[in-house]
Amino acid sequence: MDLNFTADELAFRATIRDWVAHNLPRDISHKVLNSLRLTREDHQRWAKILGAKGWLGWNWPKQFGGPGWNAVERHLFEEELALAGAPRVIPFGPVMVAPVIMAFGSAEQQQRFLPGIASGEVWWSQGYSEPGSGSDLASLKTRAERVGDHYIVNGQKTWTTLAQHGEWIFCLVRTSTEGKPQTGISFLLIDMKSPGVTVRPIVLLDGEPEVNEVWFDNVKVPAENLVGEENKGWTYAKYLLAHERTNIADVNRAKRELERVKRIAKAEGVWDDLRFRDQIALLEVDIVALEMMVLRVLSAEKSGKQSLDVAGLLKIRGSEIQQRYSELMMLAAGPFATPFISEAMEAGWQGDHVGAAHCAPLAGTYFNMRKTTIYGGSNEVQRNIVAQTVLG
Repeated sequence: MDLNFTADELAFRATIRDWVAHNLPRDISHKVLNSLRLTREDHQRWAKILGAKGWLGWNWPKQFGGPGWNAVERHLFEEELALAGAPRVIPFGPVMVAPVIMAFGSAEQQQRFLPGIASGEVWWSQGYSEPGSGSDLASLKTRAERVGDHYIVNGQKTWTTLAQHGEWIFCLVRTSTEGKPQTGISFLLIDMKSPGVTVRPIVLLDGEPEVNEVWFDNVKVPAENLVGEENKGWTYAKYLLAHERTNIADVNRAKRELERVKRIAKAEGVWDDLRFRDQIALLEVDIVALEMMVLRVLSAEKSGKQSLDVAGLLKIRGSEIQQRYSELMMLAAGPFATPFISEAMEAGWQGDHVGAAHCAPLAGTYFNMRKTTIYGGSNEVQRNIVAQTVLG
C-alpha cells in the first residue's frame, strides 16, 4: 500500500492552494485562524464562493453537478481549505443530506433540492437527537402521521446545531410503532418556515447559541418530502451517519490547530518547558497516526479495494484529539485564556493592545470541544461498534 501522493495529486493540491489563496476572504480566514466568532453571513459568503466554483459539493459525483473527484483529491481539497483558514463547510446540506437524496431520493427530489445545496443558497439543519434519544437514536418519539397527501409532525428535536439559521431540516420521525424501534422510522425533509415549527436556542458555556431545541406542533409536511420508503429511514440514517463520523474526525483541522498550539506555546513562553513540549509531541504523533489511518482508507478506496469499516474509529480518535489540542492551548495561555463571554471579547479583552490576541477565545473553545466525544454517537457506543464490526 503506497501512501505517498503521486505527481498528479501534488499538482492538484497546488491548483487548489492557488485558488484558495486568491478567493478566500482574508477577514474570514483571520477569524478562523484565531477562533473568532463567525456569523451566518461569513459562513454563507464562503459557501456561495465555493458554490459558484462548483466546489461546495466537492464530494459529489459529476452526474449531480459535483467535480467527480476521487477520495484522495477530496482529501487534498479539504486539507488545503483547512490549512488556509477557510471555515469548515456547514456539513448538513452538502455532506449529509445531499448524499442521502442522491442515493435514495426521487428524481424530482434531486432536481428540487440539490441545486440549492450546491450553490450555498439554502441552509440545512439536522433533526436527529431528541431528549432521551441521542446515542440510542432508535428510541426517538417525534411522530409523523400520514393524513391524505401530508404528514402531520409532532415532537421535539434537541442539540440541533445552528438551527437558528436553518431554512430546511431533515428529520428522523416515527411513522410506526410496530416491530423493532428501528423499523418504524422515516426520513422527512421539512421546511422550517412551516407553521408550527419553533426554534429555541440553547446558550452553551462559551456564551454562544450553537445548538437549539426545535419543536414541531401539528406541522404539515407534504408526503412528497418523504425520502425513499416509509419506515425505511433507519437505513438512510446509518448511511448518513457514516459520512458524519468520518467528517467529525477532521484530521485537516487538527493539523492546522496543532500549529496554533505551537504558536501560543512560543508566544506565552512555555515552549522551552520540556514537559509541555512532550505533550505537544505526543499530540502530533497521534495526529500523524490519524492521518495515516485516513490515508489507508483513501488508498483502499482509490485502488478499488474494500475500504476499512473504521468510520467509528476515526470519530473516536478525531474527537479526542480535538479535545486535547483545545486543552493544551488553554494551558499554554494561562490567565489570558479565561474570558470567553462575548461581552468581554467585544470590549477588547485579549486584543492587540494587551499583546494576547493569539489567546482569543481559548476557554470558549475548550468548553465547546467537550461535546465532540458525545455528538455523532458517543465514543463509548462507538467503541462497542468498532469491537463488533472491526475486531469481530
